[in-house]
Amino acid sequence: METKIIIESLNRNFKGKSPSEKLEYFLDNYQGKIGLSSSFGAEDQALTDMVLKIDKDVRIFTLDTGRLHPETYDVMDATNLKYNRKIEVYFPDTLRIQELYKTQGVNGHYESMENRKNCCFVRKIEPLQRALKGLDVWITGLRADQSVTRTEMPFVEYDDNFKVIKVNPLIDWSEDDVWNYIKENQVPYNKLHDQGFPSIGCAPCTRAVKEGEDVRAGRWWWEDPEHKECGLHKK
Repeated sequence: METKIIIESLNRNFKGKSPSEKLEYFLDNYQGKIGLSSSFGAEDQALTDMVLKIDKDVRIFTLDTGRLHPETYDVMDATNLKYNRKIEVYFPDTLRIQELYKTQGVNGHYESMENRKNCCFVRKIEPLQRALKGLDVWITGLRADQSVTRTEMPFVEYDDNFKVIKVNPLIDWSEDDVWNYIKENQVPYNKLHDQGFPSIGCAPCTRAVKEGEDVRAGRWWWEDPEHKECGLHKK
């Protein structure tokens, strides 16, 4: 109950504040217990720049699913070089991957939602569980207008799945806000964005979108929009 009251208070008090102001509060009050997860998309790159300007030693980690685009590794390298960091990388468990291939093949995720979610669990959820161990606060790059599954997400919430406070500093930002920040601060970004990829995940599950299409149309395009989450951010 106490955590719920604190979260409600934070959402009220930080309404209308900038992402940097929001981050300063949490980085100051949860030193050593806070981390940013990055998939090296535009939002996460903007946040990486913001958090490192506040605390150069903050934890930043990524999940290497084993099926990322080459361009994602390029921006990972560029980010490490620009900020003189070695961003932490978490990989799937080898035995789980072997079992996944044995039971549903290389591309079984296309065959059913159950298969796809099983693949996401092995490649993303389980590694994230390890990455979040010891943390009280998890910073994400979620924005409300990214998906119908995210429109009601607040700035701060308690994530029952991972048992951490989840902070979404960019929740009220538009796509233009993100790109303006990236350009103004010369932040490295994934070149797939220039090829029509608004959202970038695993290569088999991500494609470019056509002009006018929803920003999440390129993710798991064979599924209904209401189900287009991997499980990292489900309610």
